[in-house]
Amino acid sequence: MNEQIKILYREAVELLKQLISTPSFSKEESDTAAIIGKFFALKGIAASRVGNNIFALNQQFDESKPTILLNSHHDTVKPNKGYTLNPFQPIEKDARPDDPVGRDKLFGLGSNDAGGSLVSLIATFLYFYSYQNLKYNIAIAATAEEEISGTGGIEMTIPYLPKIDSAIVGEPTQMQIAVAERGLMVLDCITYGKAGHAARNEGENALYKAIKDIEWFQNHAFEKNSELLGACKFTVTSIETENKQHNVVPSQCKFVVDVRVNELYSFDELLQTIKANVQSEVTPRSTRLKSTNIALEHPLVKAGIELGRTSYGSPTTSDKALMPFPALKMGPGDSARSHTADEYIYLDEIKEGIELYVQLLDRVL
Repeated sequence: MNEQIKILYREAVELLKQLISTPSFSKEESDTAAIIGKFFALKGIAASRVGNNIFALNQQFDESKPTILLNSHHDTVKPNKGYTLNPFQPIEKDARPDDPVGRDKLFGLGSNDAGGSLVSLIATFLYFYSYQNLKYNIAIAATAEEEISGTGGIEMTIPYLPKIDSAIVGEPTQMQIAVAERGLMVLDCITYGKAGHAARNEGENALYKAIKDIEWFQNHAFEKNSELLGACKFTVTSIETENKQHNVVPSQCKFVVDVRVNELYSFDELLQTIKANVQSEVTPRSTRLKSTNIALEHPLVKAGIELGRTSYGSPTTSDKALMPFPALKMGPGDSARSHTADEYIYLDEIKEGIELYVQLLDRVL
C-alpha cells in the first residue's frame, strides 16, 4: 500500500466512524449528508447537495469525455432487536489471539451495508480527484433512501449529474463483481367471494380462491433460466382476510407476492402470464426495480476480471436497478452481514476495497 492510499484509508475509517455515530435511517439522512458534505469541503472540493444526496466531480472535469459514476448509499435500516452492542457506537476491536481469522473489526450499524463501500469509493475519488489527462471523468454520489428503494435517492440525483456512461455501485460483495441483478416487483393480490355463515355452508370463500392462486405461484416455472440469475422466483409473503369472526365466510382475501425477475423477462411479460392464470385481481406496487446487467466485455468488467475478480449474478437489488446506464456492483464487506445484529466490517476489507477500486480504475483511466 503506497503512502497516499495509507492516508486515504485512515481518513476513510474515521469518516465511517462519524457516519456510524450518526443515525441515518432512510428518509432521515440529513445529518450524515451534512457530514459527507463537510468532509468534501475540508478537502477543498466543491460538492453539491440535492435532498439528502451529496455529489461532486473531479477537478479536471471535461464535458467532452465520458464519465464514470462512483455511487453508494449512506442510509441504513433500523437496528434489529438482536443487537448486543450500541449500533451507533463505532467499536474497533482488535482480533483476539484465539481468533482463527485474526483480523480487526469495526462494529456499528451501516458499517458493512454500505458504509465500508461508501468511504472506500470516496477515498478512490480523492485519489483521482486532481489527476490530469484522464480518459474518463469521475463523479461521486453518496445517496439516500437505497434501503427502501425510495425516489429521494439516486433517482433524484441523476438529473443533476452530467451524462453518466457507466457506474460502480458500492455494496458488500467481497470485492467480487456483480454484473447482473434480479429485478424486484411486489404484487398485491385480492380474491373476491361472498360472505356467508360458516355453519350453514353459505357464501363463496375468497380464502379458498386465494389458496388456489397461491398454489399456482408456488408451482409455476417460467421456461427461460438465466445463466447469471437463474429462474424467476415467486414468494408469497403475507395473507389476510377482512373478516376476524370465526363463523363468517370471508368475502375478500388479500395476499402479497415477492417477485424476483431475471434479465430474460420484462415485468409486463410476467404480469400477462400471471393475470392469465390466477383468479385474483393483481396490482404491482412498482415496476421501477428492473433486472439489470452489464456486458462482460465492458471495460470496467474486463479490468476487474484482469485483477482476479469473479463475475456473478446477484439475487439482491440495489440502486443499480435505478440506473439508466451500465453499472457493476462491487464493494468491501459481505452481503451476509447486512441487516444483522452487531453488524461489522473487517478493517482490512476497507484497505483492500480502496486498493482494488484504484487498481480497477487505473486500468481504464
